[in-house]
Amino acid sequence: MLTLDDVWPLFRLRLATPRLALRPLRDEDLPALAEAAASGIHDPARTPFAAPWTDAPAGELAANTARWVWGRRSELAADAWTVQFGVFAHDGALLGAQDVSAARFTDRRTIETGSWLRRDAQGRGYGAEMRAAVLLWAFDCLGAEVAETAAFDWNAASLGVSRRLGYGPNGETRHATRPGVVERELKLRLLAEDFRRPEWELEVGGGPEAATFLGIPTAEG
Repeated sequence: MLTLDDVWPLFRLRLATPRLALRPLRDEDLPALAEAAASGIHDPARTPFAAPWTDAPAGELAANTARWVWGRRSELAADAWTVQFGVFAHDGALLGAQDVSAARFTDRRTIETGSWLRRDAQGRGYGAEMRAAVLLWAFDCLGAEVAETAAFDWNAASLGVSRRLGYGPNGETRHATRPGVVERELKLRLLAEDFRRPEWELEVGGGPEAATFLGIPTAEG
């Protein structure tokens, strides 16, 4: 009999770092994900998100979180995909999310990342550890050559993670995040050869199956 992992092999993917476990979000993770988001991610006075999804009323945030996960999953295709990792402590607590997206990956060999952590998990180096994990996976298992990301110019924590890992400037743009509020977004770019790799090694489970499911048959497991 088929299992859900047989139907959706991406669910077999596992990334392990010294302190964290990352795996694609499953439906049973959605309550914990919604609770983590509702517990607070940032100062309510200022949003770090170009699309300010955390501004939703408390009664709508949980359903919106589920819609986002289901929407990205349903739209996944070989030429445009997003892998939504839940970020877990080793005791199983869900700390946040780390997304990796790509369009026409086999041609462009480029990924984009975005992430968040609940506020009580911030300031412990988890942001750098989880980003390093997906960069190691993308560069070493998928054959990515470039990683891109972005953050508003006031978001020192996110920009600091990017710069520590080797990203450089890649232009800027502006976003109207809230009525009357326009933010300057800094774009950053990282070449595989410039990646400042961590001292630890990433453990990967289900890598070949995930790569094939994403339409990357040349990837090394």
